[in-house]
Amino acid sequence: MTRSEVALARRREAVVRAHMQHENDLDFEATLATFAHPRYELIATGEVFDGADEVMGYYATSRAAFPDQSNEIRQMHSSSDAVIVEFDLMGTHLGPLRGIPATGRTFRCPMIAVFVFEDELITNERVYFDASTMLAQLGLA
Repeated sequence: MTRSEVALARRREAVVRAHMQHENDLDFEATLATFAHPRYELIATGEVFDGADEVMGYYATSRAAFPDQSNEIRQMHSSSDAVIVEFDLMGTHLGPLRGIPATGRTFRCPMIAVFVFEDELITNERVYFDASTMLAQLGLA
């Protein structure tokens, strides 16, 4: 990688770190500001949230089920157009989840997110995880 490519990769990694910290802080306006176009793809469920309104709806729904949801970054890897993050997602099931009443149980699930970039802003967050790991910890599988 050239010096300018390394510098761009570092700036993108900083955007991803800020994005993930804003999620932890429940500052979703700031999270949205890290996107050129807000979009989430949850591969395990097949769900796609495209555009600011749908992404804000996703935040509201997921935090209603898991109000203390947070992430811990394990590793970051950069490519020419993306930052790949290995992280743990944690939370306590305190609200309804797709019609399932709260269990009060916690989960910690390893995940990978691919943050696709256009220049220095995110255009898509594609999240991979094993839904059965999370469901088993919540007592739902």
